Amino acid sequence: MDTIKVIIDGKECVGEKGQTILTIAENNGIEIPTLCYIKEVKPYGACGLCVVEVEGIPKLLRSCSAVASDGMVINTQSDRVRQSRKIALELLMSDHTGDCKGPCSLNCPAGTDCQGYVKLISQGKYKEAVELVKDRVPLPASIGRVCPHPCETACRRQMVEEPISIAFLKAFAADKDLKSDNKFIPEIKPATGKTVGIIGGGPAGLTAAYFLATKGHKVTIYDAMPKMGGMLRYGIPQYRLPKEVLDMEIDTIKELGVEMINNVKIGKDITLDDFKSKFYATLVAIGAWKSSSMGVTGEDLNGVYGGIDFLRSVALKKPFSIGEKVAVCGGGNTAMDACRTAVRLGAKEVYVIYRRTRAEMPAEKVEIDEAEEEGVTYKFLCNPVEFIGENGMLKEVKLQKMVLGEPDAGGRRKPVPVDEFETIALDSAIMAIGQKISIDGFEELELTNRGNISADTTTFRTSIDGIFAVGDATNRGASIAIEAIGEAQKASEVIDSFLNGKMVAYKKPFVSEKIVTAEDLRDREKISRAKMPQRSAEERKHDFDEVNLGFTDEMAISEAKRCLECGCHDYHECKLIRYANQYDIHPERFCGDKHNCPKEQKLVTIERDQNKCVLCNLCVRVCDEEVGKGILGLVGRGFTTVIKPEFNKPEVLTFCKDCQKCVNNCPTGALKSL
Repeated sequence: MDTIKVIIDGKECVGEKGQTILTIAENNGIEIPTLCYIKEVKPYGACGLCVVEVEGIPKLLRSCSAVASDGMVINTQSDRVRQSRKIALELLMSDHTGDCKGPCSLNCPAGTDCQGYVKLISQGKYKEAVELVKDRVPLPASIGRVCPHPCETACRRQMVEEPISIAFLKAFAADKDLKSDNKFIPEIKPATGKTVGIIGGGPAGLTAAYFLATKGHKVTIYDAMPKMGGMLRYGIPQYRLPKEVLDMEIDTIKELGVEMINNVKIGKDITLDDFKSKFYATLVAIGAWKSSSMGVTGEDLNGVYGGIDFLRSVALKKPFSIGEKVAVCGGGNTAMDACRTAVRLGAKEVYVIYRRTRAEMPAEKVEIDEAEEEGVTYKFLCNPVEFIGENGMLKEVKLQKMVLGEPDAGGRRKPVPVDEFETIALDSAIMAIGQKISIDGFEELELTNRGNISADTTTFRTSIDGIFAVGDATNRGASIAIEAIGEAQKASEVIDSFLNGKMVAYKKPFVSEKIVTAEDLRDREKISRAKMPQRSAEERKHDFDEVNLGFTDEMAISEAKRCLECGCHDYHECKLIRYANQYDIHPERFCGDKHNCPKEQKLVTIERDQNKCVLCNLCVRVCDEEVGKGILGLVGRGFTTVIKPEFNKPEVLTFCKDCQKCVNNCPTGALKSL
């Protein structure tokens, strides 16, 4: 056996005479990307990704077919090589049409694999579903109850009839897990000896603690309130999120070794300097706990409360005295929580005052409808212009009528005041129009022009080295809980890299997306969405017990089976998307005509999606060279070329069912076993 020596990326590698550069590189632990090569078939060179640069040779060589010679000096990662691969990938991806992930997952701020856990639930694999959810969200039972589910907004099932009940399915599986004798606990890596301090025990702080603890770091959370949970505890009413559920999920995080310290005020009990000296890294996740004001005359009267302040007083079991006539100003979910809470506290007349129409309300439709069922009265196209009092106490509110004018920057029609007024007698008013942060104790940190903590959007770093920040207190301000959770999960990865000595910024992954219309789904059977069982309005409005009764197993499985499974079955194994993210591609540079082929199931046991095919010809060559059947072949010329099966004998179908080698070797998910 004749051996040769070559230098690959500065490493001396030994190979055999006659071996290709790619083979020698693989045998020496050096990866050279390729889509169209496996050792069982002859080199083909179709994908163009395996190019390398060799000293003394002017052109790039395709390493899958270029035979190495003794003394070769090879560079697999030069700028020229990487640029060539990038262009090749952009050209391939410009005509690769498919969904890497379902639109549900792409629209989830936490990037939850919605399609994956819904499918597991459809198979009765509840524990596996929870494990998949907790890869991104450590509080699924809580979030599944309260999330405004942007995943469902993007769900394509609504083009058939109604979106999948993704959020409730998450809560269903998580409840099962919490009640089991063998609940899911993530694997914890060996202790690193690194410490992390987290300020704020809300959804963001708890999420970061969960993931950093699993990475082996020692985490301590400090919170100003008596108990952990943040707005999940003090801003979401009991009837929507039982705190017993939240407590169980927080206890699971404690079991990972996370220390939790309550009733600690930053700037009073401990300072940022203390955190810097005590911890290798600090994460600020303090949320937005101050109610926004409207700047209306009389807003300082007794009986006028902030929405967040009101809900917090109820959660602390020290509710404000609101009387019998209550008005809630605002149209979001906090306004719905406030008005429904007022009903449960015994108010006889509860109004929601909103300056636009019902159609423009940002609150969830189900919350709007349920509040109305419980006796809440809506006053649309109205806006408070004065709170009128007597002896310092609120007595009535003066409302100005509005009409809708031109759309504002957000696309909603702007309310325009008209010269018409109405006065309503009140005992209290609750201002649920927004929330902002309290910066007390954090004055050292640089703020945005909106008064929020300035944090880098890719590293989450603040103006002080070693201090990071996420969630409602940063940049654009208050948002939904799942947004804060998504940021915290990403920040945990960045902080982990920081603790390991080389900080790696978060980068949004590239994915392929497909445009689907209702016409594409016209053949799907219409199956109604599962209706969540609830307590009646007459019963539920008198107490704070949970409104929803939960899905049964049969309901959950049936609902989960409605999923269209939009995302690619091969996403986690797809070489094309893995390389696409390694080379920062921009295929829109080569936009143009694309193939638009229906999914082909002629092989009976194999589905072929020509829209995902990049014509690497690997399936054709495997069937011909390795299997010896030659069932597949290229049909057409140029851009119209596709791969088609050829059946001359019925026994071929039986053979394909048992073989599946073309499916197993497809690098792009174009082939799928049925």
